[in-house]
Amino acid sequence: MNSKIQKLYFVALIPPEPIKSEIWQMKEEIRDTYGSKAALKSMAHITLHMPFTFRVDREDRIVESLKTAVQDNEAFEVSHDGFGCFEPKVIYVNVQKTEPLEKIKTDVVKQMRLDLKVNNADYKNLPFHPHMTIAFRDMKKPTFLEAWPNYENRPYTSKWTCQSVCLLRHTGKEWAVLEDISLSLS
Repeated sequence: MNSKIQKLYFVALIPPEPIKSEIWQMKEEIRDTYGSKAALKSMAHITLHMPFTFRVDREDRIVESLKTAVQDNEAFEVSHDGFGCFEPKVIYVNVQKTEPLEKIKTDVVKQMRLDLKVNNADYKNLPFHPHMTIAFRDMKKPTFLEAWPNYENRPYTSKWTCQSVCLLRHTGKEWAVLEDISLSLS
C-alpha cells in the first residue's frame, strides 16, 4: 500500500439507539418525500471536527490526538428539541448547546490543530452550532421552501448520554466509524 495515500476523516458524536434509527428514518422520509438523499451518506451525528484529509499510514496519530483531547472530558447528556435550518438547503434536528458539548468540541479542534496541524478555515468564521442534519447539499431551494414548513414546528424531543467520541473515515461511498474513544464516566 502506498504510504502517502490520503483519506477523508471527521470527528463526531454518534447517538445510541433508538435515536440513531429515529434520525435515519427522518433522513429516509426527506429522501422519499423531497428527493434529497445526500444526508443518507452518514449516520446520525454531531460534528466536532469537519472533514479533513490525512495520510492513512498515520491515522494512529489522529486516534492518539483524540485520546489526549478527550481525556479530561466526562460523559454528558445531549438533548434534542425540534428542528432548525440553514437556509436554503439544510434541515436538522436541534441539539441543545451545553458547556460540556462546547468544551469537548473546543478540546478536539485545539488538540488536533496542535498535534496534527489539521485545521479547517471555515472554523474561523463559523460559531459552533451543534445539530444533526437530515437534509442538505442536494436539496434545491424550491424543495427546501416546500419542506421546511413541515419541520419548522414539528415536535421531536430526545435525550441521551454521550459516552464517546468517534473518528470516522470515508470509504469512498459513505462514512464509517474507525475508532470509538470512550469518555470517562463520573
